Amino acid sequence: MTLYGLIFVVFLGIVFLSRWINILNEYERAVIFRLGRLLPQTKGPGLVLIFWPIDKMVKISLRTVVHDVPSQDVITKDNVSVKVNAVVYFRVMDPTKAVVEVENYLFATSQMAQTTLRSVLGQAELDELLSEREKLNERLQAIIDAHTDPWGVKVSSVEVKHVDLPQEMQRAMAKQAEAEREKRAKIIHAEGESQASHRLAEAAETISQNSVTLQLRYLQTLTEIAAEQNSTILFPIPIDLIKAFMPQSDK
Repeated sequence: MTLYGLIFVVFLGIVFLSRWINILNEYERAVIFRLGRLLPQTKGPGLVLIFWPIDKMVKISLRTVVHDVPSQDVITKDNVSVKVNAVVYFRVMDPTKAVVEVENYLFATSQMAQTTLRSVLGQAELDELLSEREKLNERLQAIIDAHTDPWGVKVSSVEVKHVDLPQEMQRAMAKQAEAEREKRAKIIHAEGESQASHRLAEAAETISQNSVTLQLRYLQTLTEIAAEQNSTILFPIPIDLIKAFMPQSDK
């Protein structure tokens, strides 16, 4: 055998060995076809031997895939046009089904998520879309998971991330929120005034029942005014107010 022939044989052997010997990570599985027929069991992780070109191996990752669903145009049940995007968490549970039952499980799951997002959110009103997002997430997860189950794909969670409202709708909602805040402020102020008036009425009734208390309160008010102002203030004082302090003659 010539030198070139030996080099060719060595090169051919290296090629075959590189195809025959495969090392799979812990999160990978190998689906193997022999002459086009599916072998009954998947292989991996670790060292996997296949007899290429008789055997063909397809690697499948079992890790959770985080897929960002592009923004979708949705018309809600109450005819409001919004843009909604979401994120889908899924993973392959059955590698054989993921290879045999669907051509590209990643693309298929993505398309299913987009169509389901438009369909489900289109049946909800805007208030429900904004306030009951957890309920919609659960409904989306159940529907998408039911469609991807024949592919061996498990959808664990769907989260609606952002709802983009039209500018005119944002302005209307801002005005509504401002009006609601003003309403609550007026109600709180009115309740405070009502409570204060009741307290004042009770205080006035208590003071009116004791003339000495009324006189002391009058003098306390004069003291407070004198402490805050530098000018001289003259008040006409009824005789009845100082009669209690005048000496009483015995007759």
